[in-house]
Amino acid sequence: MKTAENTATLAPPAKKEKVSITGSQAVLNALIAEGVDTIFGYPGGAIMPIYDALYDYHEKLRHILVRHEQGGIHAAQGYARTSGEVGVVFATSGPGATNLVTGLADAMIDSTPVVCVTGQVFAHLLGTDAFQETDVINITTPVTKWNYQVTDASEIPEIMAKAFYIAKSGRPGPVLIDITKNAQIQKIDYEGYTPCQHIRSYRPKPIVRKEFVREAAALINSAEKPFVIFGQGVILGKAEKEFKRFLEKSGIPAAATILGLSALPTDHPLHMGMLGMHGNYGPNVLTNDCDVLIAVGMRFDDRVTGRLDKYAKQAKVIHLDIDPAEIDKNVKTTVAVWGDCKETLPLLTELVEQKKYPEWIKKFRDCQQQEVDAVIREELNPTTEVLTMGEVVKAINEFTGGDAVIVTDVGQHQMVACRYAKFTTTKSNITSGGLGTMGFALPAAIGAKFGAPDRTVIAIIGDGGFQMTLQELGTVMQSEVDIKIVILNNQFLGMVRQWQQLFHDKRYSFVDIASPDFVTVAKGYGIEGNKISKRADLKEAIEKMLNHNGSYLMEIMVGKENNVFPMVPQGCGVAEIRLK
Repeated sequence: MKTAENTATLAPPAKKEKVSITGSQAVLNALIAEGVDTIFGYPGGAIMPIYDALYDYHEKLRHILVRHEQGGIHAAQGYARTSGEVGVVFATSGPGATNLVTGLADAMIDSTPVVCVTGQVFAHLLGTDAFQETDVINITTPVTKWNYQVTDASEIPEIMAKAFYIAKSGRPGPVLIDITKNAQIQKIDYEGYTPCQHIRSYRPKPIVRKEFVREAAALINSAEKPFVIFGQGVILGKAEKEFKRFLEKSGIPAAATILGLSALPTDHPLHMGMLGMHGNYGPNVLTNDCDVLIAVGMRFDDRVTGRLDKYAKQAKVIHLDIDPAEIDKNVKTTVAVWGDCKETLPLLTELVEQKKYPEWIKKFRDCQQQEVDAVIREELNPTTEVLTMGEVVKAINEFTGGDAVIVTDVGQHQMVACRYAKFTTTKSNITSGGLGTMGFALPAAIGAKFGAPDRTVIAIIGDGGFQMTLQELGTVMQSEVDIKIVILNNQFLGMVRQWQQLFHDKRYSFVDIASPDFVTVAKGYGIEGNKISKRADLKEAIEKMLNHNGSYLMEIMVGKENNVFPMVPQGCGVAEIRLK
């Protein structure tokens, strides 16, 4: 017999009440439903209806007005990288949309979840070469995980839901939604927002094959000189704790890619340093000495492998990755463990034996001592009067204790910062890895601070890269964001100059770059600053910067022709790394 209680539970759900809203309002409702709190953007004609609707949503959605759309998407990247959430960008059609392309390419190769909403001309004008019309869909197809053009407002709730699902699921990446102006102003009957949980034919996470996990564990247990190399996949998978447990049980030494830095504290006894062209000596050389190489959440980029025909040929390779496309793409694997490493690592940890490898680890320590003697000692404790980039980073470490978010641009300063910065907390190393985008750091630092408002954010930038996006000081000023900017000025495009010195007979072709008075420029934007060139002033200046309430710019003059070593020359194998 039915009771009143169970009759009520069997009653059909109440229908959602329909309301009439515009497509623009549907976009903003979607953002709120997805938990978005910050948008980076720049208004224009084709996206004006969305900005008009945003006027009424300003208490729920914070909009940061950038000074260039490229700055907007880099800021969204920084936000995504520190918060672990999806970054959001608004831009208008034509040049506004095309100005996003560099950031989209950067986010695509570095697996950063970003949703870009671009305005577009009226649907009836598509294909007519209307004012500020560009075919943004075909332009951005190669540099997005997914893109879509909306011409009817009724599609917006579903398309926005798909956009967020695709951007953040599986291997994350950028998504672009292009919305024609008529769709932005069109009224629709709105029944609420339903987040996307599934898309037919899209499988963001491969099925974990436990037999492959068992095969991997058997290889590891039989290894005498195993070596783990880890990338950003550990961070994107929120698997830092699982990764640490795996290392500590297995006892295997590990090294990070540039984007994997901060997934494991740099002072962990099993952390052997950084891989790659300017990575540490031991991890590079001993890659070609290990018997089992375990790659976790990394893609065997050419800057990590050097010449593939000379890379780890003696080793059996285990590759853990969420993206099947990365398996066997560059390095042939012995065992492929598909899946999210947050799921696969615990399965592997359960099966590996508790071990230690004292003799094997001693080889890394011996290599480290060689590097200290040849490179590190002089870089961190120079005997010349000229300041080095390394000693600046060392001084920053002393004040932050490795707790700060370090955002770097691209060049020599980037390699030095990534080599010497200390990290105690995940999501602390924000840099442009795969694309190597100069101009990334300043806007990315802005976004990083909004993504992690309680953390100290320090942007370390070269004099060349800073001048590519220095207009974003206006964003710093207007948004009152608190970031610390350190410009390491060597009066050169340093990395290009280093290559010209080593491989082009010192034919310095157009790398001598003049700069404005950066401190005066910053003061024009209401940002305090200081310039130093003497070692005696370094620590006091850094302490003053970090204690300053609000943003601060410090320019530090460093050696003009100092080089970054070790270095794997292009076209060489990792074991051919040069210490000098």
